[in-house]
Amino acid sequence: MSNSIISKDAFNFLKELSKNNNKEWFEQHKPTFKEHEKSVKSFFESVKNNLSHHDEIEKMKMFRIYRDVRFSKDKTPYKTHLAASFARLGAHLRGGYYIHLTPGDSFLATGFWDPNKEDLFRIRKELEMDASEFREIIGEKSFKAIWGELAGDAVKTAPKGFDKEHPDIDLIRKKQFIFIRNFSDKEVLSDTFLQEVDKSYRAIRPYFDLMSDILTTNLNGESLL
Repeated sequence: MSNSIISKDAFNFLKELSKNNNKEWFEQHKPTFKEHEKSVKSFFESVKNNLSHHDEIEKMKMFRIYRDVRFSKDKTPYKTHLAASFARLGAHLRGGYYIHLTPGDSFLATGFWDPNKEDLFRIRKELEMDASEFREIIGEKSFKAIWGELAGDAVKTAPKGFDKEHPDIDLIRKKQFIFIRNFSDKEVLSDTFLQEVDKSYRAIRPYFDLMSDILTTNLNGESLL
C-alpha cells in the first residue's frame, strides 16, 4: 500500500538517533525504526509510481540506515537520514532522481552526479560546440523557480584538451551536472509534499530530454544506439 505523507514521528526518530548514534540505543529501538522505515519506503514507492506516469524508471533503491565506516573518521554506525534513488531506464535515457529526508536538511536532487568518462567527455564536447540550447533550458524562468542554478563539482580551470578561455568554460568545467532543491521540515511533513516532489521531477524533464539526446548521439546528431 502506498503512502502519501512523511510522518512527524519518523522525523522525531531521526532526531533521537542523531543524539544516540550507537548500537545499544538503536537495537533497543529497532522495532520502531523498522516501522518508520516501512512507512518511508511506502512513500518512496508512491514517488516512483508518480514518476512512472511521465518517465521510465528502471529501478528504485532505498538506502540502508547502516553507515560504511571502514574508511571514515566518523565512526558513528548509523545514518541520520532516509533516502532513495530512482534510475531512469536503460542507455537511451540516462540520469536519475534522488530524495534525501532528514530533519533540517531535506532535499531532492536530479541529473547526472557520476557520469562515466565517455559520457562526461561527450557532454563537454557538446557544450564546447554549442551550449545555447543547454543554457536556454536551464535558464528558463519556471525551471529556475523550482531548481535554481546548475550544481555539481567542477575542475579548477579547464579539462584537458579544452580552452580555458572558451565562453562556456563555466559549463565545460563541470564534473557533475545536477540540480538540488531544498525543503524545510514543515514542507516535508505537509500533506502536499508528495505532489511537490512530483511537480519538481516533472519540471526537470526538458533538461533530461536534452541530455538523453546528447548522450545517445554523436556530434553530428547521428544515433549511437
